[in-house]
Amino acid sequence: MQVSPARKFAFDILLKVQNVDAYASELLHAETAGKISSADHGLATELVMGVLRWRSLLDGKIAHHSSLNLPKLDAEVLTALRMAAYQLSFLDRIPKHAVVHESVELVRKARKRSAVPFANAVLRKMAESANNRGHHSAARAQNIGTAQELSQEFAHPLWLAERWVQAFGLATTQMVCQHDQTVPETCIRFGAATEAEKLVDELEREHVKLTSGRLLNSARYVESGDITATSAFREGRLTIQDEGSQLVALLVGPGANILDCCAAPGGKTRVLAERNPAAAIIAAELHPHRARLLQRLVTAENVRVVTADILNFPVERLFDRVLADVPCSGTGTLARHPEIKWRLKKEDQLELQARQAAILKAAMKHVAAGGRLIYSTCSLEPEENSAVVELALTENPTFRIVDCRLELERMRTARELAWPDIDSLLSGPYLRTIPGVHPCDGFFAAILEKSA
Repeated sequence: MQVSPARKFAFDILLKVQNVDAYASELLHAETAGKISSADHGLATELVMGVLRWRSLLDGKIAHHSSLNLPKLDAEVLTALRMAAYQLSFLDRIPKHAVVHESVELVRKARKRSAVPFANAVLRKMAESANNRGHHSAARAQNIGTAQELSQEFAHPLWLAERWVQAFGLATTQMVCQHDQTVPETCIRFGAATEAEKLVDELEREHVKLTSGRLLNSARYVESGDITATSAFREGRLTIQDEGSQLVALLVGPGANILDCCAAPGGKTRVLAERNPAAAIIAAELHPHRARLLQRLVTAENVRVVTADILNFPVERLFDRVLADVPCSGTGTLARHPEIKWRLKKEDQLELQARQAAILKAAMKHVAAGGRLIYSTCSLEPEENSAVVELALTENPTFRIVDCRLELERMRTARELAWPDIDSLLSGPYLRTIPGVHPCDGFFAAILEKSA
């Protein structure tokens, strides 16, 4: 029996995610993705992201029917079983026999012939017991009372659920975990506000229907249609960007000379350029291949992309606005990047914190007197957020924290901010968005101002 292109594509991506720490979203949109039909690509995306979101729950189902411990299984065998477990548990339109046969073929074609009888036996047992298909039980989720139950029901590592319960409380943590298990809505950002109405009409003619932004008036959500097939998207007149990411970029505010320290993939850089068309903007990126991607996304004439390490930045002039959107754990983006939760370990926090603190301290050297630095992450972890800021401030007292409330209120007065509850966006003087509580990824931002 032949394996469908969708399942083969999904299988290959899941193996790469596991074996070489690749990111599923990047692989799903790589050039090789264009070699399969849009329908096959849709199913492959469902399989890849579904397996990654629900991995621990799927492993529990496999272990229940397996005579071998899962760590002893080859990656190819376990990946095929996980794909089957996801289809049998969540996708009610795919016949059970097709799931079993194609999954066995995946094992066979991966040159694991000795494992075929084992895989076949496990798959048949799973198929026989798969009675309730189509969705995860919402009834049990309503009666959750501990971090361990959250971990089990929403497929999150226990240590992560425990630290979130301690930081946010049980109810908020459940909202975060539920959000992480959903497919994120597609949010876009328009450029010039004067073009928005014309662009909406153009997109409607191309069968794309939009709804209003929830955090920002400049954002829109795609209600129906394929935004990536539109002329506006192909020509770069709009970009797909999470509302939280857009909000962080808007916090930078107006400036004449702007430095974006860790600029790729470029969504925030693009916002800076659109909001400050007369500014001279330098977008620095450490990795050459990411700098090339950045150059393609951000084509504004006032942006100069440089491949450089901010820790040894060659530009000596000072800037009145600096954005340090630093590399982080990404725990605020698990709905988009579910593989992160299975890679991350408790002990990673201190290593990340040291790297982030070094970047922030280096960025502070490039801020002019009276200028501002915005430090941000897409992490929910305090070690990467407030702890980094407070450490840097103790070592450099020429900076002070500016309360983000002031900028949010300014944005509301200017009718940029659509979200009515400013208090919910704040943690002390800092911006903090929480997935599930807010309609976006989890972001942290601090505004630091250098004394004049």
